Amino acid sequence: MAAEMSKGKAIFRVVSGNFLEMFDFMVYGFYATAIAKTFFPSDNAFASLMLSLATFGAGFLMRPLGAIFLGAYIDRHGRRKGLIVTLVMMALGTILIACVPGYATLGVAAPLLVLLGRLLQGFSAGVELGGVSVYLAEIATPGRKGFFVSWQSASQQVAVVVAGLLGVLLNHFLSPQEMGEWGWRVPFLFGCMIVPVIFFIRRSLEETPEFQARTHRPTLKDVVRSIVQNFGLVVAGMALVVMTTVSFYLITAYTPTFGKNELHLSDLDALLVTMAVGVSNFIWLPVMGAFSDRIGRKPLLLAATVLAILTAYPALSWLVADPSFARLLIVELWLSFLYGSYNGAMVVALTEIMPLEVRTTGFSLAYSLATATFGGFTPAACTYLIHALDNKAAPGIWLSGAAVLGLVATLVLFRGNRHELRTAEAARA
Repeated sequence: MAAEMSKGKAIFRVVSGNFLEMFDFMVYGFYATAIAKTFFPSDNAFASLMLSLATFGAGFLMRPLGAIFLGAYIDRHGRRKGLIVTLVMMALGTILIACVPGYATLGVAAPLLVLLGRLLQGFSAGVELGGVSVYLAEIATPGRKGFFVSWQSASQQVAVVVAGLLGVLLNHFLSPQEMGEWGWRVPFLFGCMIVPVIFFIRRSLEETPEFQARTHRPTLKDVVRSIVQNFGLVVAGMALVVMTTVSFYLITAYTPTFGKNELHLSDLDALLVTMAVGVSNFIWLPVMGAFSDRIGRKPLLLAATVLAILTAYPALSWLVADPSFARLLIVELWLSFLYGSYNGAMVVALTEIMPLEVRTTGFSLAYSLATATFGGFTPAACTYLIHALDNKAAPGIWLSGAAVLGLVATLVLFRGNRHELRTAEAARA
């Protein structure tokens, strides 16, 4: 009992910083329209929004670099030290976005500073998810690795709910004009204020026994060599992650923009749906993580991708045919179930397929490449597809394509169940 409580505390400590990372990303996505008007003013509202969403996506381009350099640092110096470094960098990026005056005050320097803040956030986030996932995998009790690792993603859902709740409160107490002028900064400032608390919590982390037991600590050169040797595995892992990143950012960060600009629902309706999605995700992720411990990763991955391919576009078409709060909620909760089912198995599978000596770097690079090329640009891609195809259900096409990649990656990585046999052998070793 004492051991379980100790591990519960360790889970809380490690995912606390993960909460902050996702909170900052969610807030930017929620208030992309207000940020566009503040830092990217234009006579063309579409162009202004696209610049704001492109800046949101630009942070993801730094993730692969963060995965390599910070991942190598963690694989050499330890999980604990690396997770503290990522927290500090993440906080600096948040402070920049929260405090920089608008374009009207600073001119072109304003959007450049916001871009710098997003790049800092992206660099740190490049290894945050990998560092947290590997830490949880290495402290998990035998036979419960899927359940333990699922709390990495579950902590992100708490961030979604908190960000949505703040949005609801702000919309209640502030006028639309006040929200556009300065109210959108409040959640960022909230993120700044909780940084010291999270730093205090995370600095008490202990190093994982598995890392301490290793006698060889790879240098950056060793890490890069191993990644090159296993690059095919990293690419397959990246394809596996695409479904997760696209579906997550579609049903969370993009929902307020989609609900307001395309469905013409109120900000409150879109934020309430986003909060409901966060709660739904929080429930499904540990449930499906534990389920994957019982039936294996492959069945869940296959079922979720096939269902997404078959239902994503029809569901979005049904929604846009007669937009309403109820329909948006139903569609988003269905997509939440698919996301939770897939991600509950995917994240732990990704920790299992990576070589031990570069586990953090390999995981982080695969995840970061998927986010940089597909997931992080989901809000911008969906906005563009709707505009180019004149079809408000176009986000369903984007998600279906991501599901196809996930299906192919699952079939490649798990062909003949070789991965699951290899995992079982490693567990017995």
